[in-house]
Amino acid sequence: MGKPTGFLEYERVENTVADPSARIRNFKEFRKMLPEAERMQQAARCMNCGVPFCQSALELKGRVTGCPLHNLIPEWNDEIWRGHDRFGLARLLQTNPFPEFTGRVCPALCEKACINGMQGDSVTVHENELWLIEHAFAEGWIKPLPPARRSGKSVAIIGSGPAGLACADALNRRGHSVTVYERDDAIGGLLMYGIPNMKIDKSVLRRRQELMEAEGVRFITGIEVGRDIGAEEMKQNFDAVALCTGAREARKLSAEGTDVVKDGIWYAVDFLKDVTKEVLTKQDGTEQGGTDPEVAQSGPCGMRDLVSGRQVVILGGGDTGNDCIGSVIRLGAASVRELEMMPEPPEKRRENNPWPEWPDVKKTDYGVEEATWVFGQDPRQYESTVKAVHGDDAGKLTAVTIVRVSMQNGKITEVPGTEETVPCDLLIIAAGFTGCEKELPEQFGVALTGRGRTATEAGSMQTSVPGIFTAGDMHRGPSLVVWAIAEGKACAREIDAYLMGYTEMI
Repeated sequence: MGKPTGFLEYERVENTVADPSARIRNFKEFRKMLPEAERMQQAARCMNCGVPFCQSALELKGRVTGCPLHNLIPEWNDEIWRGHDRFGLARLLQTNPFPEFTGRVCPALCEKACINGMQGDSVTVHENELWLIEHAFAEGWIKPLPPARRSGKSVAIIGSGPAGLACADALNRRGHSVTVYERDDAIGGLLMYGIPNMKIDKSVLRRRQELMEAEGVRFITGIEVGRDIGAEEMKQNFDAVALCTGAREARKLSAEGTDVVKDGIWYAVDFLKDVTKEVLTKQDGTEQGGTDPEVAQSGPCGMRDLVSGRQVVILGGGDTGNDCIGSVIRLGAASVRELEMMPEPPEKRRENNPWPEWPDVKKTDYGVEEATWVFGQDPRQYESTVKAVHGDDAGKLTAVTIVRVSMQNGKITEVPGTEETVPCDLLIIAAGFTGCEKELPEQFGVALTGRGRTATEAGSMQTSVPGIFTAGDMHRGPSLVVWAIAEGKACAREIDAYLMGYTEMI
């Protein structure tokens, strides 16, 4: 333990954040990391406690607290404090292949379990992790490390989200020949097209792709397995296949009028994808590179034309709803209202929600902050949903009817007499996902659960079809990037054991 009194001497200091007045002008990342000396002090706050809950992934009351990757957090925090950054990097990469992803988009389950948080402020684990990997890239420490020998076995990974990438990375390092198929024009899954550029600049994904390609992973984009290549052909060409295509089946809007009103209603996954595509592409269709994504603010722009001056309603809270708020703010929305069916959470933990349980408290993220700054009020409306949509004779959305709801016997029910019709010409549905798209698993003959997930035995990634494995959201259900990475690694271990008869992968 580098500094036994560090948690007493130093207060928690977070990365600086650009003011909303500046950051809403573009889609650039807007958080700036602390200087190294201050980062060392933040790492010194880690107590190296006897039982580090931060790396436990402990399930309490059905919620997980602590890191699902079991990151060796006290160890690399200690190394950062001592100035042994390369040793810290080695300990970080021991468990997490992509800290540049989790350091940007993970909600920091580790910090929720930090023992410093029991009485005060937890350690800035999330930001320490990001600083360490970005410092390593800047110093040139991250170099391709192709395997010394190949096993002669081949594996196809279908889907290039965090689960697919983690599975591919681990299997390639083991010496297997790995090919990743992605139906979109770029890898990353929801990291690429489901999370806006201001949260994770897409150059971060391209940097990781180039590194993995230099290590021997083959990426094939713009090809949809099941349509462009059949399942039987994949089985014949590869010794094992991993299905990692996510849970992309959006929850449908069950509101009156949706059979008539079509124009002006978007699902969040489609909206965010089109926004990102436009941010990354100039008007002539060439790559913008993610370094100066101002395209949404200059010249003719389809998504800006769609949003600018519109009265926007976003159905659904959570990270996706917040990302939609941040996006429409940048695209010039005239107003924003976000509907959340659940009650407003408390500002602080309740007595029946003690540490180290996951804290059920109110979270105000960047998008809500920006909307509050622009419009002068919090855009969130709790215990509400859309009951009906209204349009003109051409089927173009003009208004929505909002109704209050309450939880009764475990079911959400409408509160009679609370209907309110408000102007709305853009409705974005960010109500989550119901499971994986069924066509691909059906082609492979893979069984699904009643909740739309690929079925496996408990604790296994092997599907009902020998040699066909699964990982990530299509197996676990809609979840976090860190869980997808953990599932991808677990899937790789099981595939390795299937191919070789044993595995030494961790």
